[in-house]
Amino acid sequence: MYRIIGADQREYGPVSVEQLRLWLAEGRVNAQTLVLTSGSGDWRPLGSLPEFALPPGPQPIPAPRWHPPQPTLRTSPLAMAGMILGLISVTCGLCCCYGAPFNVLGLIFSLVGLSQINGSPGVYTGKGLAMAGLITSLLSLALAGLAMLMGLAVGWADLMRNLR
Repeated sequence: MYRIIGADQREYGPVSVEQLRLWLAEGRVNAQTLVLTSGSGDWRPLGSLPEFALPPGPQPIPAPRWHPPQPTLRTSPLAMAGMILGLISVTCGLCCCYGAPFNVLGLIFSLVGLSQINGSPGVYTGKGLAMAGLITSLLSLALAGLAMLMGLAVGWADLMRNLR
């Protein structure tokens, strides 16, 4: 069994001969790595131990490890448009026309964007944006419905007064 001093100056081990050979092949340790063998009291370079001595001559340089590129995720433009339209319908849209057409378009874009995100999660992100657009658009529709009912109630009272 062996103990080693890593590149971070921390002690690792005990490790077996097989594990050290694997680390040597992977490039995690090299001939200059300090090693303490069982029964020995001094730290020595790994290359000075006979079981890890490298053959004379130039040593092959280990090939760098290649990692396949990760796919880049994009925010769904429909989810973003749904959120923006939902916010417009709640803030500015209720001043005139009860938020229409912003609330209806925000609802449609948010639903299609959410469907797009759920259909291909490895390509699109933005589920929170789509949900925010969906909620604000529905809120705007509910407020528009309430405003219409209030308008009808006030108008109905005036109509009944005029009939008397």
